[in-house]
Amino acid sequence: MIRWLLLFLGGALLGGIVHLATVIIMPRTATQDAYSRLTPVAPLNTVTVLAAPTPDAAPMPFMDPAFASAVCRYDLSQGSLKLTVPVSLAYTSISFYTRYDVAYYAINDRAAGRRVIELELMTVEQHNNLPEDEEITAADRLIVESPTLTGLIAIRALAPEPGLLPMAQSAIGAARCVQQNDAKPSR
Repeated sequence: MIRWLLLFLGGALLGGIVHLATVIIMPRTATQDAYSRLTPVAPLNTVTVLAAPTPDAAPMPFMDPAFASAVCRYDLSQGSLKLTVPVSLAYTSISFYTRYDVAYYAINDRAAGRRVIELELMTVEQHNNLPEDEEITAADRLIVESPTLTGLIAIRALAPEPGLLPMAQSAIGAARCVQQNDAKPSR
């Protein structure tokens, strides 16, 4: 009886180790992740409106046809980004992902409380190199720190009725993802 129990526990332990190793390694070895799929259609540091999904084809899996979607593939190696997204009538959300599809920040129009969501995306090092400015407070400036140099920003706007989809598409079509040229601090 004890031999069977030890055999079962050993198998469960080995299975757990294999499972964890697979879960950790698979995102790094996947060739058809979101970033790779969007590379041919979405240039770096530019907002690209995605085509509406159809039953036969969609730019990304599990896209909701009630949402207009856009993406911005970013690269922060040359400086920070300024993201400006006008708010649609119903609902607008912005989600930030690393190169390997790990979500690290999200905001929607209700949390922003403004007609236009404006924020700056930068690495921790770029944030630390910002000069201290007493006139600009944290409430005036929303800064998002990216854990990686490259990643993906997903922008979605809800169209509560099919007739309002063009309005949602025009709202996200006016979004901007602009590279900022960060000046290096003099030492």
